[in-house]
Amino acid sequence: MAIPEDVLRHYEGGVEAGRLEGGPGLVERDRAREVVLRHIPAPPAVVLDVGGGPGAHAVWLVERGYEVHVVDATPLHVEQARTALANAGPGVGSATLGDARALEAARESVDAVLLFGPLYHLTERGERLRALGEARRVLKPGGVVLAAGISRFASALDGMARNLIDDPEFLTIVDGDLRNGVHTNPKSVPDYFATAYFHRPDELEAEISEAGFDTLELVGLEGPTWLLPDIGERWINERRRATLLALLRRLEREKDLLGVSAHLVAVGRKTR
Repeated sequence: MAIPEDVLRHYEGGVEAGRLEGGPGLVERDRAREVVLRHIPAPPAVVLDVGGGPGAHAVWLVERGYEVHVVDATPLHVEQARTALANAGPGVGSATLGDARALEAARESVDAVLLFGPLYHLTERGERLRALGEARRVLKPGGVVLAAGISRFASALDGMARNLIDDPEFLTIVDGDLRNGVHTNPKSVPDYFATAYFHRPDELEAEISEAGFDTLELVGLEGPTWLLPDIGERWINERRRATLLALLRRLEREKDLLGVSAHLVAVGRKTR
């Protein structure tokens, strides 16, 4: 079950380190954490952070007393997460190399599973359902999965916001994304991401349901804020951030606006 080489190459370049510490990444980070805290049990619950990257969310949870185990397919991410978790506390953290479709965790051994990444890079529906099925297997009864997807419309919106559509090659990529959700980057242009799958909102919700979860909510994380060129500056201003957060919370479940967010999060509970 190999990960596409261009995906590994993309992440081994170190692009994730610090991504959530500036610009639209700040909105993604803070909004994802809001949704996480709505649904996971209180510490010292056990969280499996699958596709946890360099460990940004894992460290944050360990600092709140959780036991968090990062699983990632990228060796660099595992190394970075281990380093980041080494001095984190009071909870417990670890990081291992692994695949979302074949988790090593025991059956019914964790309270929550974060899938903030794996579904992006599984272009076949069956493979995404396999990853969700593995999340369900390792969850205790009543446990929750939080699964992120990239919006079907992300490349089109990003292309307009950053003038990437001036490049005919990028327009071809956007056409494929809108047509079937499969994102490719044939020339490996750094700004154009890597092989991925971009979900329609209702499609992500349907996959959660088909995997055997009861859907608790489907939310858009960033709304249109990620398209604002000065969003980083706005977000670090406490007053402006509070205003933006209040609006995002009001808009997060509006079906007509879900696809405007770069990232969607579906939350499911294991009840059967």
